[in-house]
Amino acid sequence: MGPTDFFESSARACGFRRVAGLDEAGRGPLAGPVVAAVVILPRRCALEVLDDSKLLSADQRHRLFTAITNLALGWGIGTASEQEIDELNILGATRLAGSRAINALGPPPDFLLLDALHIPSVFIRQRPVIKGDQLSISIAAASILAKVSRDRIMDTYHERFPNYQFHLHKGYPTPEHLKRLHQFGPCAGHRRSFGPVRACLDA
Repeated sequence: MGPTDFFESSARACGFRRVAGLDEAGRGPLAGPVVAAVVILPRRCALEVLDDSKLLSADQRHRLFTAITNLALGWGIGTASEQEIDELNILGATRLAGSRAINALGPPPDFLLLDALHIPSVFIRQRPVIKGDQLSISIAAASILAKVSRDRIMDTYHERFPNYQFHLHKGYPTPEHLKRLHQFGPCAGHRRSFGPVRACLDA
């Protein structure tokens, strides 16, 4: 069936007006930043084939990125670098990226729907939703903005570090990435605290 506006409508029924969805991309890769996005969609928003970003093709995600950013009442992107991931751990860095996305939004939301995440440093009413990117239209929209934004960043990493083919695997631990990691060793874009990267450094 895909995401609906059930959670957004429930929040509005309680008197909230700027209901935002927040999601992230890039918790699992061995390289690159974690990227969060936050989106406030208008009521009765209809977006064709809107779904969890992981269930869509790259072409669908890029088309939806344009549609969402044109239609949204507000949106913001936040990142946390691989160095911040190493310093804070991936959960702390994800929360940092989320708070930066909210700060980039402009007038803040008064209610936040998140994909199974809570951000203690943000003093906004929050509702974590398990599998939120498959259930909530605003979280699904945020997942697309986060995924497309991070993929674009990883394309620039390929230009900086061409030995690793970041434009293909986006830093995820695919067999090809692991092969190149062992062949060339970690680069400045790798997360030192993640097991396969740390193992290469120890070796």
